[in-house]
Amino acid sequence: MDRGVSTIEARITDAAHGQRIDKALADVVADLSRERIKALMAAGHVHGTDGPVADGKRKVTAGQVFIITLPAAVPLDTVAQDIPLVVAYEDDHLIVVDKPAGLVVHPAAGNLDGTLVNALLHHCAGKLSGIGGVARPGIVHRIDKDTSGLLVVAKNDVTHEGLARQFKDHSIDRRYLAIAAGRVLTSAGTIDAPLARSPSDRKKMAIVHSPTAKHAVTHFRKLRQLNGASLIECRLETGRTHQVRVHMASIGHPLLGDPVYAGRRPALKAQLETLDFARQALHAAHLGFIHPVTKNALSFDSDLPADMQELLDHLHV
Repeated sequence: MDRGVSTIEARITDAAHGQRIDKALADVVADLSRERIKALMAAGHVHGTDGPVADGKRKVTAGQVFIITLPAAVPLDTVAQDIPLVVAYEDDHLIVVDKPAGLVVHPAAGNLDGTLVNALLHHCAGKLSGIGGVARPGIVHRIDKDTSGLLVVAKNDVTHEGLARQFKDHSIDRRYLAIAAGRVLTSAGTIDAPLARSPSDRKKMAIVHSPTAKHAVTHFRKLRQLNGASLIECRLETGRTHQVRVHMASIGHPLLGDPVYAGRRPALKAQLETLDFARQALHAAHLGFIHPVTKNALSFDSDLPADMQELLDHLHV
């Protein structure tokens, strides 16, 4: 057998009797998703007593045994880098990271290395069973480079699909702490406004009422009145690019330090320069979800990073 190749013996349970083989095997083998099972069958890597199994619709009976061959996961064409990480939680299926401001999540033009993915490839070396046959961390959501806070990443197909489903269903509990300009007059509110690329500046997001815009909802509540600003908690019902930043700016309270949405005359500019605070005052402070494999409810909180805490103290009334 090739180095790195492994096999799994899967016995059909009584509960899976009469099911399609792709669904039954996905239920029996915890770390393989149904889509991954289908791909393995198509590649001839699933065998029954009578040879390779290619028909996913084939019904199974309790007690049947199938052998699944797992080729070694193909390495991701991204270099692993020893970048320090603050890990809030980790098990065989996922990892929750407390990302510092300044760290890009995923390699892209202009940031080909030095990203969270590079750091995770090093940290999780040998622990990634692969997403779709590729040894890579499963990024299901992102936070901006200059936003700090909690991020969950999958290590295998089942976890990746399970988390992605929760994000799609809006059942993930995500709460951000933000320091917004001005005195927010209401104690709480909801901003329901669709987002898309700005027609006038493709580098920015904007509230756009068009068929291409994506539904976006932010619930907010004021936690504390500050000197010229307000400490706000934002709970995301959806997770669109720059959602909190655009939504808060749309009601006249852009985030302090936001280089894109704070306007030409940003609030408290002198105080921000004194503190050398040069990013949007936004922190992903709370993350809650159902573990896709264990089904346990998980919840994590992250304290304000030092720069935002210093800003908060400076603006304390």
